[in-house]
Amino acid sequence: MATLLFFKSVLIGLSIAAPVGPIGLLCIQRTLGQGARIGFISGLGAAMADACYGALGAFGISAITQIFVTLVTPLAFFGALFLAWMGVKILRASAPEHAASAGDPTRALPAFASVFFLTLSNPLTILSFVAIFATLSSGETMSGADGMVVVLGVFFGSALWWLTLSLGVSCVRHRLGVDAMRWIDRSAGVFLLGFAAWQLVRVIAN
Repeated sequence: MATLLFFKSVLIGLSIAAPVGPIGLLCIQRTLGQGARIGFISGLGAAMADACYGALGAFGISAITQIFVTLVTPLAFFGALFLAWMGVKILRASAPEHAASAGDPTRALPAFASVFFLTLSNPLTILSFVAIFATLSSGETMSGADGMVVVLGVFFGSALWWLTLSLGVSCVRHRLGVDAMRWIDRSAGVFLLGFAAWQLVRVIAN
């Protein structure tokens, strides 16, 4: 039973992480610019945020979950501003700067933290977990052991996706020249600004 629950949770983690969006784009851009290590660490930030929401759903902490649902709009607004800042930062950086920072150990924590908070503020992540766990638990609170299995499964599934993505993207990293990297950075920055604008429009419309 625990094994089946774990694999179900792994699939949940994969299904939440896999759709390409601003988080995936950011991890791809960081992998190309700074290597698979920074790309994967960035992805682990998303996996940890997924595990946090997984814990809320698995342990039936409905009061806290409801708070996050209520805060979807302000969180989305904060996330949009953060995305816009990240987009501008990428546009202002150069490809040589990214390459020079690839081996800098101090880059790991900011890479992890930025994606962690971006994922926490993503309204789609919040609503997806609410819907999935409502179906998975049928409204019942799980036992402590089952809850831990679910949290670990969600984290593992999400982390597996980011590891696969970062390793796959890194395979083509060294084939790209400075001009190609500059074009990719500019495209990523523009797309992140586009995601931010789209999210702000949705917040204002609601």
